[in-house]
Amino acid sequence: MKSEQVENLLNHMMWVDTEVWKKILSFDSVQNDERIKKLLYHLHQVQYAFYFLWNELPLEIPKPEEFSVLKSIAKWGFDYQQKLDEFLFSPKSDEKDRVIQIPWSVFVERKTKQKVVPATLEETMIQVASHSTYHRGQINTRFRELGGEPASVDLIVWIWLGKPKADWLESINS
Repeated sequence: MKSEQVENLLNHMMWVDTEVWKKILSFDSVQNDERIKKLLYHLHQVQYAFYFLWNELPLEIPKPEEFSVLKSIAKWGFDYQQKLDEFLFSPKSDEKDRVIQIPWSVFVERKTKQKVVPATLEETMIQVASHSTYHRGQINTRFRELGGEPASVDLIVWIWLGKPKADWLESINS
């Protein structure tokens, strides 16, 4: 059984990704910014990669050039959240001690000259939330540099607001 804290981290991640996207899509000055586009693509690229690993599926990630505008990356992110939500309600998500084979771990082995130890499903779920937080900070910093007022992304804000679910509809349908 997955822990409530891990599930909270992933639900917060989905909500806050949505809040960031609402700000991004409503601010014209960032629509053609390559740095924002690259960071948003990478955010969802990694989320998808782990989703595929968790489900033992081939890593099928579109290339960055397949997304002509930011809104197309947002829709891709929305699709990911639908998949993640389904996964969190599946029995597979309860296998918290299941070892996840991560193909890119060989790069760490080469760099550190040490053998990596296996990571579990639960550890990789925490990694996805943590990694997303890191890059969301970069996105919000760039957003502010371009004149925008970033979304509030703190976990405590999400808790204070009653742990709302992600609401993408107004963002991707406008």
